[in-house]
Amino acid sequence: MIKIGTALFEACEELERDRGISKDVIISSLCDALVAAYKKHMHVKEAANIEAIFDEQTGEIGVFSTKTVVKKVEDPDMEISLEDAQEIDDEVEVDDEVKIEVTPEQFGRIAAQSAKQVITQRIRDAERNNILNEFLEKKGTLTTGIIQRVENRNVIVNIGKTDAIMPQREQIPREYYKPGNRIRVFVLNVKETNRLPQVIVSHAHPEIVRELFELEVPEIEDGIVEIKSISREAGFRTKIAVWSNDPEVDSVGACIGPRGSRIQTIVGELKNEKIDIVRWSEDPVEYIVNAISPARVVSVDIMTDGEDQKDALVVVPDDQLSLAIGREGQNVRLAHRLTGWKIDIKSVSQMEEEEAGNIKGSSQDYEYDDTEDERAVDSDEIQEEIEEEMNQQAYDEEDLAQETEEVEENEE
Repeated sequence: MIKIGTALFEACEELERDRGISKDVIISSLCDALVAAYKKHMHVKEAANIEAIFDEQTGEIGVFSTKTVVKKVEDPDMEISLEDAQEIDDEVEVDDEVKIEVTPEQFGRIAAQSAKQVITQRIRDAERNNILNEFLEKKGTLTTGIIQRVENRNVIVNIGKTDAIMPQREQIPREYYKPGNRIRVFVLNVKETNRLPQVIVSHAHPEIVRELFELEVPEIEDGIVEIKSISREAGFRTKIAVWSNDPEVDSVGACIGPRGSRIQTIVGELKNEKIDIVRWSEDPVEYIVNAISPARVVSVDIMTDGEDQKDALVVVPDDQLSLAIGREGQNVRLAHRLTGWKIDIKSVSQMEEEEAGNIKGSSQDYEYDDTEDERAVDSDEIQEEIEEEMNQQAYDEEDLAQETEEVEENEE
């Protein structure tokens, strides 16, 4: 037997404390390493009956061969005579198994060299599995990290036991990511690699807005107010549709908070990104009217209402057309993502001209390409972009006051 003493236990406790690797993993690795060293030392390729045993009480470890007790030995590697077996244990009988120590002399140095390699690899594997399991549980949730550096247009964020990658497409445009700053990110994907697991995070995902509202609005956490839909263009504007299960609780007012305290906290966390809170409704007309806000709507006509296509025509006053469409079509685009309806916006004068037969279809109608409307996250595509690179609006007080006044008018 090889005397190890208390050093192994102290090392195990330190690894378990620092890296979360259990003592059993270290001891199992040591035993496997000892068996591998024995086979190499004895030039034995196959030895299923060889095992290493560690005695926790004495702190000793040794290599043992398990042999079957027989009357006549035919295979000395696998069998032992009854007479020889009774010298080890006088109570054994034929067909019993006995363990015989076969630890070679001067085996400590050879075993130590082999054990070092095996244990190092096992520790790496155990650490990788621990991190993988931990972040698989965190996938789809919000976490806080510290920006480490910017590398090949990717932002490297430390989120605890590992560094995560925030690819360029998951960053907020015009945002400056300064190393050392704390940042709240969404765990988008976790991929197992030969080394540590690769964690992909996002600072632009719509679920970040959902998580922030759940943290700041108790009614959402309690289930009284529900977030029905979110559409976001990170760094610029977000629309969020909410609905209350309790008629006495105003869903929009709950999200805004007393004197706008709740929404201001969320806007501050999102670096002054503009947020529109609208009431969700089962009535598509009412829902579309709410989603187009802050623009006033004259009428909404449902053109097609099917599973594959939902089209609506929205008519607004002439002076509200640019507000309804938004800068570069942003307002109507977000309304489309929020409601799931393709929205065509026209002014009152455009409709009058069409009805009068002066023009066939308005050339001034707002049309937009909805191929990029849904922000579907393709984690494999992100992964390919990362590997390729590695290898080579403020929500101000006026908006808040305006929205609060609208809420109060609706309540009255």
